[in-house]
Amino acid sequence: MNSATLTSLCLIFFYLGYKFYSRYISYKIYDINNNLITPANSINDGVDFVPTDKHVLFGHHFTSIAGAAPIIGPCIAVYWGWLPALSWVVLGSIFMGAVHDFGALVLSLKEKGKSVADISASTINNRIRILFLIFIMCLTWLVLAVFANAISGLFTRYSTAVLPVNIEIIIAMIVGYYIYKKKVKSFFPSIIALFFLYIFVWIGSNNPINLESLGIPINNVKHTWTILLFVYSGVASLIPVWILLQPRDYINSHQLIVGLSLIFLSIFLIQPKIIAPAITNIDKGPPIIPFLFVTIACGAISGFHGLVSSGTTSKQVNKMKDARMIGYGSTLGEGTLALAATIAAIAGLSFVNVQNDWCLPWACDFNSAKAGALNVFIVGSSGLLQQIGLPSGLSTTLVVVLVVSFAATTLDSATRIQRYIIGEFGSATKLKIFENKYIATLISIIPAYFIATNNELRNELWQTFGASNQMLAALTLMVISIYFWKKRKNIIPLILPMLLIMVIALWSLIIKFQMSQTLMLQIINGILIFLILWMFFEGLYYIFKNYNHFKRS
Repeated sequence: MNSATLTSLCLIFFYLGYKFYSRYISYKIYDINNNLITPANSINDGVDFVPTDKHVLFGHHFTSIAGAAPIIGPCIAVYWGWLPALSWVVLGSIFMGAVHDFGALVLSLKEKGKSVADISASTINNRIRILFLIFIMCLTWLVLAVFANAISGLFTRYSTAVLPVNIEIIIAMIVGYYIYKKKVKSFFPSIIALFFLYIFVWIGSNNPINLESLGIPINNVKHTWTILLFVYSGVASLIPVWILLQPRDYINSHQLIVGLSLIFLSIFLIQPKIIAPAITNIDKGPPIIPFLFVTIACGAISGFHGLVSSGTTSKQVNKMKDARMIGYGSTLGEGTLALAATIAAIAGLSFVNVQNDWCLPWACDFNSAKAGALNVFIVGSSGLLQQIGLPSGLSTTLVVVLVVSFAATTLDSATRIQRYIIGEFGSATKLKIFENKYIATLISIIPAYFIATNNELRNELWQTFGASNQMLAALTLMVISIYFWKKRKNIIPLILPMLLIMVIALWSLIIKFQMSQTLMLQIINGILIFLILWMFFEGLYYIFKNYNHFKRS
């Protein structure tokens, strides 16, 4: 099939999903009440609860959820061929991922900006709240470890991206000051900032910054970047959202639009040949079911998105009617990023020679496909951009900056969310020390650092991360389902994705538990399985206990 035709079909599906299915979900199940005063307006503390223009908040939410995961996952998943990978990206995003993200956002908006874990206490019971919080903490440490590894690896390999990525932080803080202190409209400062960012992309592509030149031994470079990234994420998570988080993410949303537009423009103009098979390796490597789904992970449905929706985004929504565009629309935006990553992997690589240290994902063993996933996207996308006239070095730096920018956004958003979750855990268990934001921040990053720097553990993290991430989505859908079941809504569109994802994720974790090569990973998988089963039976017990009551009333 022609790559341009395939891309067009996927984009049409995304458009139809937003136009029709999101409208149905919005009015028939989530019961959007435009007269409801949002938590950002009713609480408005100027730090976490800040009423925000929907376009700025869309940018923040979009870039917070669109990290490196929707790039890495699909580029690994084409190991089984492009047809199963794209089918899950498109259908999973429309009918599961976007429904989940939108639901978590609406639920939090209706419950004064509380997280899904906090809401589970009033929806089901306090036990499940504590279990939920522990599960989320485990997952978020995995998220932080995975993304810190990804960024430190990219900074080590592509040092031309170091300057523009760090300059963007300074530019974003200047934009934040003008928007929120000088009351300047956000659009034009963001466009000017993007212009300066691209100047530094060009400068950086010719002026790499290597830590070796500063005296860091070459075998310690990645470790040093990992430390610096966790220090950065800790500081960024403590400062008010308007200083860095919102303006940087708004700039990144425009950067993503430009980057994706260039990639899709090259696809439609050049129409590269699809060099990957539609289906392959069914009898090799991990079984396609269930591992296709948890490998793509955030490219279709992600529990972490629900943490962003109910952890930070719900505290910034200005009007209820904005929730559909932000919650449902952002997930389809991430699906579009996953689509671009898949096309880069299956068609963009037709223009380049594969490097010696990685191979075409469908033509090598599964572990090599995992190791080379980011390179597949970077080299494939760069190859596409070169076809429309961009120089090789500039194309590569542009794509790397795009990837690192979103991964860094996820890193500091996840740290902030983890701080909230640890504070909630302290409140739920009456352990006041965990409610201190500085203690909570240290607890957020220190375990993640040890996971990220454990050589044996980090090589096996991806599918455990994907499975636990999707299981959190299933458990969040369980809470949303019970919440709206109590309000007499049709919850079939929530229950079906919940059951499917729950079976897939639990199945994957059990297989990973049996296959784990390291004791630490086996312990992590075992804890996750135990928490999942306990939470599932708590929800099931609540439904059976109250079924007749709600049926009569």
